[in-house]
Amino acid sequence: MSIIAEFTVEADDFALYHALTAAPEMIVEIERVVATLEDKVMPYFWVSGGDQADFETAFRDDESVQNIAAIDEIEGARLYRAEWTENIETIVYAYVEIGATILQAIGRGEFWELRMRFDNRDKLAEFREYCRENDISFELNSLQDQEQPMASAQYDLTTKQRETLVSALEAGYYDVPQAVTMSELAEELGVSQQALSKRFHAGHRNLITSTLTVSHPDDE
Repeated sequence: MSIIAEFTVEADDFALYHALTAAPEMIVEIERVVATLEDKVMPYFWVSGGDQADFETAFRDDESVQNIAAIDEIEGARLYRAEWTENIETIVYAYVEIGATILQAIGRGEFWELRMRFDNRDKLAEFREYCRENDISFELNSLQDQEQPMASAQYDLTTKQRETLVSALEAGYYDVPQAVTMSELAEELGVSQQALSKRFHAGHRNLITSTLTVSHPDDE
C-alpha cells in the first residue's frame, strides 16, 4: 500500500534558499515536476504574495536552479519553468530513482512544506536513509497509508465527501440557477438534509484548506 508523508524541510536542504530568504513575503508552490528524456528534472513554480521583481532577481541568482523562464502571469501570480541543478539531489533521487511523487510543495521564508507519495514503506525507508546519509534533516508532520482514491487523498477528502461533492456537481447543485436543491440531492443520495449539509461543510473545508491555504511552521 502506498504511503503519503507530509514533512517540513529547511530551504537550504531543498531548493531556492537564496530566493526565498531574499524575498520572505513570497510564496512559492511547485505546480508539477517533469523528468525529461535528457535526465533533466524540470519543476514549474507558481510565485505570489509580494514584489515579483525583487523575487525574480534573487531567483535568477539562486544556485539551485538554472535555465529559468517565465511562462505565464495571472492575477499577480507568476509561473516559471526551470531546471534543478545537480546539488538538489534529494528530490531528484526521490522522484527519479525511488519513484516518489510530489503531491504538494510550498515554500516560504526558510522552509518548505512537502507532501509526497511513496509506493510503500520500503521506498519511504530508502528515502529517509538517503537523507540521513546526506545530512539532510526534515521534520515528519504526518504519515498515513493511502486508503482512498488519489483524488481524495491528495485533497484530504474522505471517500463519502468526495462522492458527495462529485454527485452534487453532476446533478447541477452548483449550477446557476441550481438544477437541484439540497433537499432533492439529499433524497437522491439517500441521506438526511442535515447529514448532507455536514458532508458539504467538511468537504468544502478540507478542499479549501488543502488547495488554497499555506501552513507554515511560524504560523503556530
